[in-house]
Amino acid sequence: MSLVRLNIKGISYSQTQSGAYALVLSEVKGSRTLPIVIGAFEAQSIAIALEKEIKPPRPLTHDLFKTFADRFHIIIKQVIIHKLVDGVFYSSLICERDKIEEIIDTRTSDAIALATRFNAPIFTYENILDKAGIYLKMKDSSSIEEDPLSIENLIEEPVEKETTFSVFTIKQLNEKLNEAIQQEDYELAANIRDEINKRTSK
Repeated sequence: MSLVRLNIKGISYSQTQSGAYALVLSEVKGSRTLPIVIGAFEAQSIAIALEKEIKPPRPLTHDLFKTFADRFHIIIKQVIIHKLVDGVFYSSLICERDKIEEIIDTRTSDAIALATRFNAPIFTYENILDKAGIYLKMKDSSSIEEDPLSIENLIEEPVEKETTFSVFTIKQLNEKLNEAIQQEDYELAANIRDEINKRTSK
């Protein structure tokens, strides 16, 4: 079976499962997408790895794994989503240490979170894309093309969670941004960061 390379297209809030997100992967040489339901923690971890402007004050679990792997000279060469059973995707990490390759079973959400940290390519098999791949339009394709790694584009929150920061000055917003990062509230930090960028880009 032939492997198909995938990129992260975006993450959107699931309207059907409370507290869940849909991770959307797209084939590099094609127009099909592969939506995968993941938890809030994994969605946050993936978004933070892609968003370079926000740095957690303490390492997240996947950051710790990366540090541990680096310390012991383990690299993740690639991630393969190799099976789909009853709507559940199964994945493997292809790792290497001292030129010895190992295959490790993992949840797909963890595999993607680690792939973003190791800059490892993500693959799936053609038959899985045939079975679960769909044609999907993101909420604003033009804005995603302009800034594909923006958390605003990566994570689409429900309307009721929207927060306005118009009453705060830039200085106050920067203070609140630092507070949010210290408190590890990365969702709030992303919203504040976007408000700051919106004002400073005018």
